[in-house]
Amino acid sequence: MKYISTRGQTPPHTFSEAMAVGLPPDGGLFLPETLPDLGSHLARFSALSYPELCSEFLSIFATDIPKETLRSLVAQSYRRFTDPAVAPLRRLSDRLQVLELFHGPTLAFKDFALQVLGNLYSYQCQVRKETINVLGATSGDTGAAAIHGLLGHPGTAVFILYPDGRVSPLQERQMACTGAGNVFALAVDGSFDDAQSALKEIFSDSSFRIAHRLSAVNSINLVRVLAQCVYYLSAWLRLPADQKETAEFVVPTGNFGNVLAGWLLQKMGVPIHGFKIATNQNDILYRLFTTGTYQIGPVHPSLAPSMDIQVASNFERFLYYQLGRDPAKVRSAMAAFKATGTCVFPNFDRDTFTASRCDDGEIAGIIERVYRDHRYIVDPHTACGFKDLSADRPSVVLATASPAKFPETIKSAIGIEPTDPSLEALKSRPIVKVRLKAAPGPIRDFIAAHAVR
Repeated sequence: MKYISTRGQTPPHTFSEAMAVGLPPDGGLFLPETLPDLGSHLARFSALSYPELCSEFLSIFATDIPKETLRSLVAQSYRRFTDPAVAPLRRLSDRLQVLELFHGPTLAFKDFALQVLGNLYSYQCQVRKETINVLGATSGDTGAAAIHGLLGHPGTAVFILYPDGRVSPLQERQMACTGAGNVFALAVDGSFDDAQSALKEIFSDSSFRIAHRLSAVNSINLVRVLAQCVYYLSAWLRLPADQKETAEFVVPTGNFGNVLAGWLLQKMGVPIHGFKIATNQNDILYRLFTTGTYQIGPVHPSLAPSMDIQVASNFERFLYYQLGRDPAKVRSAMAAFKATGTCVFPNFDRDTFTASRCDDGEIAGIIERVYRDHRYIVDPHTACGFKDLSADRPSVVLATASPAKFPETIKSAIGIEPTDPSLEALKSRPIVKVRLKAAPGPIRDFIAAHAVR
């Protein structure tokens, strides 16, 4: 299978090439040239374990990697997950289930893709006999998951940009307390959007990217999105038969990558009814799907910091399909957005998406209500998913992080302070971070000085 750019000015790539590059040189995002139809595979998939399902699914896309090799890499990726089901479904009521995505090594949904991506990177380093330098930007959880996906892998260095003072204390400790010599936690001024903008500009510098064998680890890397498709598939296969075609997946999201994975799976022939985009007070996606206008606003730090985003990068992939797979139209729309900060779609097709918005003043109340009604504790991001649940159909809310990562917010809401041994161990370790301006120049200089050769 080949992979093309949403902007159409980069030649098709293999799976491994698209993974290694992360971003096409033309500034777009990779997508499969065609989407497969999974309809004929669903009965066979239903009998597989999570690692087996992931391996079978990815083998459809990673056609340049031997199937046995891929199977081994995927199996290795899920050995550190603490629940036997990997992504368990928890039933709260007849019409409400929670898909728990926080049983990986960093207690957040990003582990599902980044454990796989880390092992794939390591494999590519062995095959090509080359080193790799991974650059990512995070609003909270991606950085830790990327770091822990690559810890212990030779020939790699990891550079993670995050907005200084705008992630939770434990999220920062997961990035800055590893003690690993090949991990660099780079605290930048400004917001996540500032960090991600600098990252994209660095990747657009082809000579720098090639010279330092730079690869992207954010969900702008298509492999991240494909690996996340699997937990939707796993959950859908385990739904009661009478809910399979009526249930709505409710997805807390800021960068649109998490919910895009489910939507792409739907386009591959899995009959998922629809998706609700659950935003916090940084609500660019809510405004898009309720008004048809995609417009940047100020970023307001919130109790759900991983969604403190106003430029949802993966929207470009959705836009590609919305604009009839016409790269010229995508280039025009994204150029207008870059110039004005606004895209208006008079006849915007919301497809099977709905959206909700939850501000900080509502989060504590939702956490308290969910605990009161179901004796279930949700983190602040997952709490946003419980806002305005449908009364007409079953809901599957994605629990994107462990409540133990946000103990202050949980304790304030219900008087209980959740803990996790892996997080408690971090509290005695020194924080090692580097403060930089959120600008390509200083970041590029730091990478050049510390990249693995």
